[in-house]
Amino acid sequence: MENVRELIQIMTRRFGFLNKNCCSVGGCDVSLVQSHILYEIDHQHKPSIQQVAEALGTDITTFSRQIQSLIKMNLVKKVPDLDDRRVHVLSLTTEGKYVAATIDQQMNAYLSEVFSHMNEFEKETVIRSMKLLNDAMAKSSQCCITPIG
Repeated sequence: MENVRELIQIMTRRFGFLNKNCCSVGGCDVSLVQSHILYEIDHQHKPSIQQVAEALGTDITTFSRQIQSLIKMNLVKKVPDLDDRRVHVLSLTTEGKYVAATIDQQMNAYLSEVFSHMNEFEKETVIRSMKLLNDAMAKSSQCCITPIG
């Protein structure tokens, strides 16, 4: 049987997940975590800080620091919710939307190029397999923790 951990390790390296900065857009260096935050804010409707932190499985303290750095970079806005002033809603600035869209284009171009080395059946098999893996991971009681051993 294949060494599954090794396959995941190699895929992680090839995706650049271990790089300090995953993307550079218009002189703005964005880390992988920041890229994920921008994606979530862009794809949710007026999300709260808590909602985005939960979607990413991140503790609120670490997440708040990331949000502050994105605010300083002028990519994210944080405003009090009109209904509940204790809750802060996140949105992308114009520059943040541009950075998020550019990262999205870069990732789509990269994935298109990767999939161009496969025929249609292989591509569909990989995508179906990733969906199965994601579903199984969501059901795992070990989610988001490092196994002790």
